Amino acid sequence: MEFLKIFGKKKEQSKNVAKERLKLVLVHDRSDLSPKFLDMIKTDIIRVISEYADIDEEGLDIKITKMKKDNNTTPVSALIANIPIIKVKDGSK
Repeated sequence: MEFLKIFGKKKEQSKNVAKERLKLVLVHDRSDLSPKFLDMIKTDIIRVISEYADIDEEGLDIKITKMKKDNNTTPVSALIANIPIIKVKDGSK
C-alpha cells in the first residue's frame, strides 16, 4: 500500500507545479507585457547589477506577479527579481 502512496504524492506535486505555472502565465497575459519587453528589462537589470557585482545569470529569475498595495485592495502588477550574487565588486573604479 505504501507503494501506491508514492505515486499519489508525486501526482499532487505535479498538480501544484502545473497550477503555479498556469498562474504565472495568466499574470503575464494580464500585465500586458510582451515576452520581448520582459527580456529587455532582464537584460538591463543584468547590465546594471553587473557593474557592482558578479551574478549567477543561470540562477537569475525575473517574473511578473500580482500583489495588493497596503492601502488598496486592487491588485497591481509587480516585477519580482531573484538575482544570485556571486561576489560584490570592489567599489573603487
